[in-house]
Amino acid sequence: MPSVMTLLLHPERRRPTPGPPAIDLSRVTLLGIACWVVALVVTGVLAAVDLVPVDVVIVCGAGIVLGLLGLPWARRHRGD
Repeated sequence: MPSVMTLLLHPERRRPTPGPPAIDLSRVTLLGIACWVVALVVTGVLAAVDLVPVDVVIVCGAGIVLGLLGLPWARRHRGD
């Protein structure tokens, strides 16, 4: 096994960097949207009883909207 100093001085002797894993981003995006929906429901109930400000509910809604906007991009770039 080559020493650390050898690998620092001769980077061509290192093992090649592995490629990125193949992940279906649309599933990840849908999971994120589902989490935002749960958060929206919880914060909506808490805002209804005046335990949290309405701003928190707006942030959850923005998370859902941004996730829905990103979903078509994730579906188009499945093979990338």
